[in-house]
Amino acid sequence: MPHAPYVANKISIDLANTPYVALTKGRDPVREIAQGLIEENIKKERALEERVEELLEENIDEIEFVNADERQLFWMIKKKMADEFGVILNYEDRYNDLAHTILDSIYDQYLIEFDTNENKVKNVIYRSIEGYIKSFEQIEDTVLEKMSHYKRELIPGTEEYNLIFEKLYEEELTRRGFLS
Repeated sequence: MPHAPYVANKISIDLANTPYVALTKGRDPVREIAQGLIEENIKKERALEERVEELLEENIDEIEFVNADERQLFWMIKKKMADEFGVILNYEDRYNDLAHTILDSIYDQYLIEFDTNENKVKNVIYRSIEGYIKSFEQIEDTVLEKMSHYKRELIPGTEEYNLIFEKLYEEELTRRGFLS
């Protein structure tokens, strides 16, 4: 869930910068609610994946006996059990549902006012989510490239490496408008 705060922040920035939207109590409450809902969504998928892993582990002898592709079985079982866990697997549908849930929640808590179609506001949230998802790998690549030019060797997994990575990652997020 390390990306949830960044996505939530992008949502709050984009909503605050939208001319037909007013955040009645500022960006922070919107960011907090969005982050909580994003994390809840991620937790549901993790719970689903953990259950699928358990099922595979329970049946490993049969899987090996028939020489089945575990990866393919994982996805088949995950797809079959997704509804039971409240997980939408199609990412476009998932982001759309999440955007709607975030909008409903911040509206119900009187954190947002708008003078346009609700769908237009939901689309601002959707584009924030999608924009971050499309950008984060590029951002990571940029950060890793910068780190490769450090004079001293940074060892992945060390505290120093993690601190420098996080600092550069946040600088790149700020440069791209995901943080302010």
